Amino acid sequence: MTRFRDLAALDAAVTQCRACPRLVEWRERVAREKRRAFADETYWGRPVPGIGPADAAFLIIGLAPAAHGANRTGRMFTGDRSGDVLFAALHAVGLANQPTSVSADDGLNLRGTRITAPVHCAPPANKPTPAERDECSHWLHSELTLLAPTVRSVMSLGAFGWRAALTALGEHGYAIPVPRPVFGHGVSVDLAGDGLPPLRLFGSYHVSQQNTFTGRLTPAMLEAVLREAADYAGL
Repeated sequence: MTRFRDLAALDAAVTQCRACPRLVEWRERVAREKRRAFADETYWGRPVPGIGPADAAFLIIGLAPAAHGANRTGRMFTGDRSGDVLFAALHAVGLANQPTSVSADDGLNLRGTRITAPVHCAPPANKPTPAERDECSHWLHSELTLLAPTVRSVMSLGAFGWRAALTALGEHGYAIPVPRPVFGHGVSVDLAGDGLPPLRLFGSYHVSQQNTFTGRLTPAMLEAVLREAADYAGL
């Protein structure tokens, strides 16, 4: 169960969270000091909520906001190179109305798709601690509860998101296989639970520069998993 009446209320509450002192200090320091290229901008500097329609059939789970991306713009994956790759792929498979996202008011719309993260604050070195992940986990659980009537496929970007997704889905009532499914690009697992609709979890390498610049993750690879997940969700 969740105490939030809808996703709008959940998202508003996310932006006010100050539960993790290390993350609060870091996100706010980055917002004050800024990157030279964005010196004239006002950074968001708060937790970043998910984006996408409240009746999404497809949920994408990342890792955490980037210090000078979503922590600056206030919207998941917006304003950084990882987002450039993700939104271009979403547009290519018909899940986004435009191939780029540079600001929170640039007109981006997602079709049947929501993007969230297991950690909602930008972490130092892009590495949240296990304790910070666990502290933030109730937000993802509430998000899944609110999306339960419509969501049919979930895709994790990276192993961190895969583990968080399995934990949250297990807490939500889905039976998680033992041993736990191992993350890999293109891996998928069907999940079921009493009184719950069937759901399929998909894995994709994260859209980090480390993966995209080295060719470990190509646009074609990402688009293939997105198409499969979207097809399963009926999009």
